[in-house]
Amino acid sequence: MLRKTFLWMQTYERHLSALAMIAGFISDNLLFKRVDLIQTQVLFAVYTAACFIAIPLLHALQTRASRGAPAPRWRVVLPFVAQFALGGFWSGFVIFYGRSADLGASWPFILFLFAILVANEYFHHYHDRLVFTSVLFFFALYSYAIFEVPLFTGTIGTGTFLLSGLVAVGVFALFTVLLRVVARERFLMDVWRIRAGALVVLALMNLFYFTNVLPPLPLSAPAAGIYHAVWRVPGAYLALSESEPWPVRYFGLSPTLHVALGESLSAYSSVFAPTALTTTIVHRWEWYDPAAKQWVEKAVIAYPIAGGRDGGYRGYSTVLMSAAGQWRVDIETIDGRLISRLPFTVEQVAVAPAETTVTLP
Repeated sequence: MLRKTFLWMQTYERHLSALAMIAGFISDNLLFKRVDLIQTQVLFAVYTAACFIAIPLLHALQTRASRGAPAPRWRVVLPFVAQFALGGFWSGFVIFYGRSADLGASWPFILFLFAILVANEYFHHYHDRLVFTSVLFFFALYSYAIFEVPLFTGTIGTGTFLLSGLVAVGVFALFTVLLRVVARERFLMDVWRIRAGALVVLALMNLFYFTNVLPPLPLSAPAAGIYHAVWRVPGAYLALSESEPWPVRYFGLSPTLHVALGESLSAYSSVFAPTALTTTIVHRWEWYDPAAKQWVEKAVIAYPIAGGRDGGYRGYSTVLMSAAGQWRVDIETIDGRLISRLPFTVEQVAVAPAETTVTLP
């Protein structure tokens, strides 16, 4: 029975690889609600353990086979295990980094993750190659550590990011030690290519971070907007909202707000942070100077947030509109990483438009 099963798996390997990727993506969408939930942590830990065990074991058996020793038929399962785990990593990263990203700033990294997710299935035959899977595993470890380490430290910032890199390198070093022990011959043949690939990943992730392309995970902004006024009442935030055309409401286009002379506008944001994480959020107000053709900073307002609320920690800032034209509010981390951007246009009018009171999420 087992023999027929393994032969069937070899015959339909390509279809099973595609199903493995789809299964990983579906399981992630069902289980990945919040980055700090226990089921999220368990699933990523399972993916890590699966790669940590399956990759060295596969190449240990391949080394034995190259010496003429018989290889067990269940060896064909190991590439599927590695592919399923790595596919689960990529789909989880697309979900979480996508939620955290402002696409205007982070689209290169999100596109890169999505390309790896697709390529993971397209290059399924390469999952039995040591360099390919090892470098992918290191990239997965690094991407995982970036949002896992803040859950333990309760902080984000450059120091936490650098610590994430050290954690990823440390775990990968243990992985290479295991490879050296169980598949010494194959590992020594590829060790320098593995190290070179890992070094490229390390440099690439640091480039993404220090150019503000890397999304500020584990933070995200599930709700944000510009209003004529925002205020807090017990248990809720309320706002005065101007009526908007339906394309703005349904497609999230940049709104135009009609402002009377001397009126202020308010930027509201709800920023999700994991439980026990505390940090500072910045609202950076900028106006586009058409003469100088550049953005001019008008106000920077910062306030502390604490994690744990499903909908995010809510807050707002209010600024007097000193000029008509194009404006934007960048919602940032304290170290300048973009969480969300709110572009809008201001038109000055003699009489303030009709406004309605809305409850903010």
